[in-house]
Amino acid sequence: MESNLQLWLIPTVPLLGALWNGLWGKRSSERAVASVAVGAVAVSFLLALRAFFALGDAPYLESYFSWIAAASFQAHFNFYLDPLSAVMALIVTGVGLLIHIYAVGYMSQEGGYYRFFCYMNLFLFFMLTLVLAGNYLLMFVGWEGVGLCSYLLIGFYFRREDAADAGKKAFITTRLGDFGFLIALLMIYSTFESLNYSEVLPAAASLPVESTAGPLTVICLLLLVGAAGKSAQVPLYVWLPDAMLGPTPVSALIHAATMVTAGVYIIARSSALYVHAPQALFMVALVGGITAFYAATIGIVQTDIKRILAYSTISQIGYMVMACGVAAFSAAIFHLMTHAFFKALLFLGAGSVIHALGGEQDIRKMGGLRHYLPRTYWSFLIACLAIAALPPFSGFFSKDPILWEAYVSPYGGILFWLLGILTAGITSFYIFRLFFLTFHGHSKTAVATSSGIHVAEPAHHGVPHESPPIMTWPLMILAALSLAGGWVGIPALWRGGDHWNLFLAPAFRLAALPTEHAVSHDAATEIIFTLASILVSVAGIALAYLLYCRRPELAAAAAARLRGLHTLVLNKYYVDEIYRSLFVQPLVVVSRELLWKGMDAAAIDGSFQGLANRTRRLGDRVRRMQSGNIRSYAGWVVLGAILLISFMVGLAS
Repeated sequence: MESNLQLWLIPTVPLLGALWNGLWGKRSSERAVASVAVGAVAVSFLLALRAFFALGDAPYLESYFSWIAAASFQAHFNFYLDPLSAVMALIVTGVGLLIHIYAVGYMSQEGGYYRFFCYMNLFLFFMLTLVLAGNYLLMFVGWEGVGLCSYLLIGFYFRREDAADAGKKAFITTRLGDFGFLIALLMIYSTFESLNYSEVLPAAASLPVESTAGPLTVICLLLLVGAAGKSAQVPLYVWLPDAMLGPTPVSALIHAATMVTAGVYIIARSSALYVHAPQALFMVALVGGITAFYAATIGIVQTDIKRILAYSTISQIGYMVMACGVAAFSAAIFHLMTHAFFKALLFLGAGSVIHALGGEQDIRKMGGLRHYLPRTYWSFLIACLAIAALPPFSGFFSKDPILWEAYVSPYGGILFWLLGILTAGITSFYIFRLFFLTFHGHSKTAVATSSGIHVAEPAHHGVPHESPPIMTWPLMILAALSLAGGWVGIPALWRGGDHWNLFLAPAFRLAALPTEHAVSHDAATEIIFTLASILVSVAGIALAYLLYCRRPELAAAAAARLRGLHTLVLNKYYVDEIYRSLFVQPLVVVSRELLWKGMDAAAIDGSFQGLANRTRRLGDRVRRMQSGNIRSYAGWVVLGAILLISFMVGLAS
């Protein structure tokens, strides 16, 4: 490895792009703004690629200066490179670059063009700081930074009340998780007297496995709280569906390459702590498994194209968290990578559809778009096949190890495998429901003429049209990655070299399972489980095809027969309403009645206003002495003289 990789340049270049557009972008052309923003991310990607190829056998640490020094506490500004952080940096910059290029076309002619790219570059700066940080405190800076940028980007259309509210909801909800992370930082330092990975992780690995809840268990549970907030896991997932009110490239960036992957990253980075706290590890698997299944069920009946993909992200991140919970950290990061490819493609493809329809997002008002959007259609199909985890697409090679490890891991079991396999079938169903309603069937955005040629109805924004090349080229690149991106992880069972696990092994060497916990299995059993997962995915696709292509009346009949359940799921199990009743409304009432009217208005304002009123009344009385009447003045002089003489006599006596 090179002696000085200058890792600080990787996040700094996007920061410079954000500063340039923030300071001078308003006075620059759209071309100049886009060139700076895209160029900054491209340079950062090349630097990350250089660091990736310079990886050695041991972690690489660059320390720049002492950031905080107080008594024995030392916090250094340092960056840490190992296979895990190198992969994350490539995902953030590589997928982020494609999203930036796409956004150049998508956001053209939008108000606040320079502001949008300033925030996007700033988002990447904080995310790169998070994944490259060499200690937990610097990671927390990046962690809070991506929270800030998500607020700015989700609420980008701040003149719309719903978008502004969505930004605030994301900011407040993730702050709840961040409180857990902050307490975990304090406990990490009190336990290990350091926050550096190079000191904390080896020290944790040398400790015995906790049979009961000890300090490691508490630390890991607090980190899980932070991860649940940032990665939208139960019960702190409610901000992510509303985040769809931001521009579509923002949705793609948050869901594929940045914010929601941060929670998975921190659990994987802290793997040495988690394997020594099995009770916390079980909670991680349980939260991930429940989230994966729960969010997938909501996606079945949603009608907003971006909201369906939002619940899909919550579910897929749940897969990754569950993988971490069964100590399959390498499989979790593998799925994180392939998910970045096909989820970015799904969101950008959805953006292409929305662009073609002049802003329409309801899939019930679409249909037949394959005739108008051929490049979007084929790339979107590849993404759907990838998330449905069919071979040879990337999602198959990353999802299958998670299901297998969920079953054979000493930290897993049949419960987690069942949650995973059911989620796989539901995922295939809802994603192809979206696909068939959007691209197949009769067009709801056009009518057929007598010649059989489809023309747009006047109510819509002209004939649906394919997006410009600057938007479709990223789709095609992501389609190639969604197809072949998983081939780097082909296991030995499928005649592969298991290169992914071998590559990431140094990052998780301190979290390796003890030999006595290893589970033996035969290849035949693994093949049976793999074939079962494929059959479940195919069944989900077939059911979606039957209900939404061949016999759509069956879907309507099923919804009518199961009206109560359908309404429950359509309203997302009323969780938002429950949260509003239990937390939001009481907080508003307490804030208004006690803090505002009681404390602010009555106590604080009342005290000062009362003092002012008493002073005013005293002044009113005193000013009457200035009447202009000579006899009155003479009387006051006599009264003053009497009081003065009395005072002097009193002193003399």
